[in-house]
Amino acid sequence: MIIDIHGHYTTEPAALHTFRDKQLAGLADSARKPTTTDLGISDETLIQSVQPQVKFQTERGSDLTIFSPRAGGMAHHVGTEAISRQWSTLCNDLIHRICTLLPDNFAPVGQLPQFPGVSPKNCIPELERIVNELGFVGVNLNPDPSGGMWTDPPLIDRHWYPIYEKLCELDVPAMIHVSSSCNPNFHHTGAHYINGDTTAFMQLIQGNLFKDFPTLRFVIPHGGGAVPFHWGRYRGLAQDMKKPTLHEHLLKNVFFDTCVYHLPGVELLTKVIPIDNILFASEMVGAVRGIDPNTGHYFDDTKRYVDQVKSLSEGDRYKIFEGNARRVYPRLDALLSKRGKPGKKT
Repeated sequence: MIIDIHGHYTTEPAALHTFRDKQLAGLADSARKPTTTDLGISDETLIQSVQPQVKFQTERGSDLTIFSPRAGGMAHHVGTEAISRQWSTLCNDLIHRICTLLPDNFAPVGQLPQFPGVSPKNCIPELERIVNELGFVGVNLNPDPSGGMWTDPPLIDRHWYPIYEKLCELDVPAMIHVSSSCNPNFHHTGAHYINGDTTAFMQLIQGNLFKDFPTLRFVIPHGGGAVPFHWGRYRGLAQDMKKPTLHEHLLKNVFFDTCVYHLPGVELLTKVIPIDNILFASEMVGAVRGIDPNTGHYFDDTKRYVDQVKSLSEGDRYKIFEGNARRVYPRLDALLSKRGKPGKKT
C-alpha cells in the first residue's frame, strides 16, 4: 500500500468559499455574516470535488491520502477566536464527510481552532471531537497562528503543553504546518511554509520537549524545510548547546515527509535523514501544480522521485511508503487493520 500522509482539500466547492467571505465580511457588518452553517453541499458534490485527487492517485500509483483542510485556508490570524472555532468545525466536518464517502481513498486529519495569543488549551474540545467522535487520525498544528509575525511562544514553551498532553493521551501525531502569511516579506508557500518547518526544528533543538512528552510525535512537512540540507549546521548547533546528538534528542519523535519537488532533493533527504523518519507525501493538489519542463511530469509527483532513488532497499521503500505512516499514525494503522489491510511485520 502507498500511503500519502500529506494532502489538503484544495478543490473545495464554491459554497465553502462563499461562506468564508460572508463570515469575514460579518466582522465589519454583522448584517453580512452567514445566517447558517448549512452549506447545502450534497454528497455527490463532495465526491466530484475530489476527483482531481482520485485521478492523480490512480495515475501516480498511490492508494490512500491522509487528508486535511486547506493549510493556507486555516488563516488563524483572521477574525476572532470564535470565527476560528466556527471555521475549523465547518472544515473538519467536510473532511469527515469526504473520508466517510471515500474511505478507500482518504483518511481524515483536522485543523485546530487556534488564534494568536490564545492558549492552545482552547483547542482541546475540537481535538477530542474529531478524534473520539469522527475518527480522525491526526491534526495539523500551526506553530505561528499570527500568520508570519511569530507572536506566540516557541513550540518548546509551556504555553503549548496542554495540547501536547492531549495529543499524547489520544495517541495522535501533529503535523507542524503553518498557514497563510500576512507578512509581505514571506510568500506563504515559497517562504513562510519552509520558514515554519525550519524554525520548528530549531526550536525543538533548543529545548528538551521530548523529555516531558516522550510519546509525542511531530511530522515536519515539505521535507523538513532547510533542515536536511543544513544537517551539519544543526548537528553542530546542538553540540554547541550541549544537547544530545540529534538522533537521540529528536529523531525518536520527529519525522519528515517527501514533499520535495525534485529528485536531487529526495535523494539528499534519504541520505541525510534516517529511513525510519521519512514518510511518503506529495501534498497534491497543493503548492506547485504545474509540469516540470525538464521531466515532462508534475512537480508534485513525488512517488517518481522515491522510485528513482537507487540506494533504497525494498525494506526501505516499504517503510517510506507505508510502514512508517502506520507507526507514526497508529489510529490509521488500526483503521486499516480493521478493514482487513494489516501492515507487514518489520
